[in-house]
Amino acid sequence: MSGLIFKIALIGFSGIASQWAAWRLRIPAIALLLVSGILLGPVSGILDPQESFGDLYRPMIALAVAIILFEGGLTLNFKEITETSTAVRRIILIGGPLVWLMSSLAAHYAAGLSWPTAIVLGAILVVTGPTVIMPLLRQAQLSPRPASLLRWEAIVNDPIGALFAVIAFEIYLVLHGAHDGATLVGLLIFGAAVAVGGGYLAGRTLAYCFVRGYVPEFLKAPIMLITVLAVYAISDVILEESGLLTVTVMGITIANSRIASLTEMRRFKETITVLLVSGLFIMLTASLDLTALQSLGWGALAFVVLILFVVRPIAIFVATTGSGLTFSEKALVSWIAPRGIVAVAVSGLFGASLTELGVVDGSKLTALTFTVVASTILLHGFTLSPMASLLGLKSAEKPGLLLIGGSQWTEALATKIKEMGLPVLIVDANWSHIRSARLADIPVHYGEVLSEDAHHHIVLNRYSHLIAATDNDPYNALVCTEFGPELGRGNVFQIGTHREENERQAVSFTIGGRSIFKPGRDYSELRKQMWMGWTFQCTTLSEEFNYEAYLASRGEDTAVLLWAGGNGSIVFGEGNHGQLPTAGDTILAFGPPLETGDAATNAINRNNN
Repeated sequence: MSGLIFKIALIGFSGIASQWAAWRLRIPAIALLLVSGILLGPVSGILDPQESFGDLYRPMIALAVAIILFEGGLTLNFKEITETSTAVRRIILIGGPLVWLMSSLAAHYAAGLSWPTAIVLGAILVVTGPTVIMPLLRQAQLSPRPASLLRWEAIVNDPIGALFAVIAFEIYLVLHGAHDGATLVGLLIFGAAVAVGGGYLAGRTLAYCFVRGYVPEFLKAPIMLITVLAVYAISDVILEESGLLTVTVMGITIANSRIASLTEMRRFKETITVLLVSGLFIMLTASLDLTALQSLGWGALAFVVLILFVVRPIAIFVATTGSGLTFSEKALVSWIAPRGIVAVAVSGLFGASLTELGVVDGSKLTALTFTVVASTILLHGFTLSPMASLLGLKSAEKPGLLLIGGSQWTEALATKIKEMGLPVLIVDANWSHIRSARLADIPVHYGEVLSEDAHHHIVLNRYSHLIAATDNDPYNALVCTEFGPELGRGNVFQIGTHREENERQAVSFTIGGRSIFKPGRDYSELRKQMWMGWTFQCTTLSEEFNYEAYLASRGEDTAVLLWAGGNGSIVFGEGNHGQLPTAGDTILAFGPPLETGDAATNAINRNNN
């Protein structure tokens, strides 16, 4: 028992450590998970999940994949698919079968697999794993349309690819007399209807119960999780692997329902998904048989090359003809198709089943699938961002600043941020507050930043930091609390002094963002200072005019707001963990007008932008 507990803890520690290291090194997390699993399993022999968990191994994998797909469905809102709906439909309805057909041919003629194994493998490779796509999209900062297309394709295609594999396997059983053909057709139709209808019904039922108040807040997330497991199991009893489609439909249904607490539930599911993705990849890669991998030969290499450079590009360009996508978008999507956990898990299931039925090369199914998974994770993971930049499909090369609340102060700040070459956006629900900024050609968004409409129209990955600067301190705190999980708690700031108010009026310390000034300055104080002629001043440091000289040349009231490095990175003066600007960095400060005529001012003027 203690040995099993140790192995479970080792899987969890290795998975999260890989995620953290990938975050620090800014590389795809799946790549490090892949390496960790191989080191713990085939290389060192420390971990053998199939032996350790025995009969529980496959059910654990299946349930974890179901939860991951459901969480992916929760991220799919129909409003996001407005511009890519035609392309998504065609990629799924036309591109999917084309990938199945061409992958099967490549598996048979290039990899040398028998037709039963080749056809099942071709079906499995229809999937493009959301467990890989989602982390890559967070890091790549793609423009909205290709990002939306890749996300929708990955989540919708995962259960469809699994169902294709079921169909291929069942057809093999019919051809060898194990099943009756008419019974199989009826079962497939009934199973698909139950999967789609059951997922929709479960999603609508949960939404109805949540909206009507039949479930307390503290039980919503647990009930949703248990319902996912229940509908997956029921659907899988009717038709094997159809449960993946059921939970995906259920997730999409709930995502498009008007549930006030959906954001909190989505974050809960996202936390679970991070744990599951980390653990699953460690377990699946640790279970690999190196002997089976080595037995594949050069045919496996030829197969992977065909999948990457022939099958996927042909399928995408044929499917998206006339869809409105640009050539650059087609080129990017035709290259980016990493496979993930679902492909490996499903291949393990059908590989074992084919072997039991006497198919000689059934054991090669998992090894060949893993070869494709590893190749696509490494190649697509490390090339997505450079290729997006090359094709002009990055939303922004540098992180920017999101300003909440239109005012003379935020307009002056946005002007300087724009002059520094960084993205900036002012958001306000009052048209008169942003009218002056709009006339000054400063990007603005008219609307409530906490609304669903803003969620779909503000490209959040363009902005690394947020400043809430309205005249309402509690509202500023609410905005920072809402966007903290998205941007990072250390990257959301607000004006005001809500934490210095008396106990009766103070907001809880768990709510809000960092104070952008120390001591704090509220809206009325900033407005008064603007009337007194205070300005934002940009100064670029040099070897001769360093940070110490800069501070000595400024008045006591001047506040260093932030500085931007040569690579466009933004560091705020408050909460910088002791980091100081260096030569080449541009400092943005807010303070009273500079006095003229002295040597210090002349030095400043030479370095001001």
